[in-house]
Amino acid sequence: MKNYDDIINMPHHVSAKHPQMSMWNRAAQFAPFAALTGYDSAISETAKESEISYNREESEIDSV
Repeated sequence: MKNYDDIINMPHHVSAKHPQMSMWNRAAQFAPFAALTGYDSAISETAKESEISYNREESEIDSV
């Protein structure tokens, strides 16, 4: 048995207990989502603060 020859021509299983999921709901399962909400804004804020601090230190060095 090579390349799933034993199951390749079998009919698709349809559950008798569970109704078929709509295409809309199936698509929603694979839609991207933000696992860590607020993380992007926290990173952006930290980057801004770091840049401000770096610029301040750089200007202090230039004035010396």
